[in-house]
Amino acid sequence: MRYPKLALPAHQLTIAWQTASLVLDYPDEALTERLPLIRRAVAELPRELADPLGATVEQLAAGNLSQLQQRYVETFDNRRRHNLYLTYFAHGDTRRRGVALLRFKQAYLRAGFVLDESELPDHLCVVLEFAATVDQQLGQRLLLDHRAGLELLRIALAEADSPWFGAVQAVTASLPPLVGDERDAIARLAAEGPPREEVGLTPYAIGGPR
Repeated sequence: MRYPKLALPAHQLTIAWQTASLVLDYPDEALTERLPLIRRAVAELPRELADPLGATVEQLAAGNLSQLQQRYVETFDNRRRHNLYLTYFAHGDTRRRGVALLRFKQAYLRAGFVLDESELPDHLCVVLEFAATVDQQLGQRLLLDHRAGLELLRIALAEADSPWFGAVQAVTASLPPLVGDERDAIARLAAEGPPREEVGLTPYAIGGPR
């Protein structure tokens, strides 16, 4: 498959993807301390990225940390359509997902990126970190390969009025516009949801709701 060239300047993509990776991770005191720096970085982006990312940053800055942590768990750990593991949308907890996870890890290894084994390679924060700091073209390719799931996540977070909606919206806005086939795939995924068959994913632990 041929992938479109990145439309935004490389430094803006780095800021957008790195920022989204940080604010989509589990909120802790380190994130709280970084928010002023993140706010200044977001201000350097074009409005289509700065506005949604800024909305997430401001909601996190205004929230109580313990309440944000509780809401984060409720949002991402217990709802199938609010899943930060990209392969989950296409494969659910099926054997095919194990193959998809292996492809992520192999892509990272080819780029010289050694992933911490405590995290699955398809976690959106991991993919964004890789795209921002290691290989933008390959990172974009991984995001586009799982565009339908990413767009479904954006839609689901918007419907839930989630503080993290803006970060995902900014990620999708950083990618090329959707084409007809991609819109059809999103519609099918929205109607059917991820597959439900559960099997082992050795050597990976399953990520996502059970």
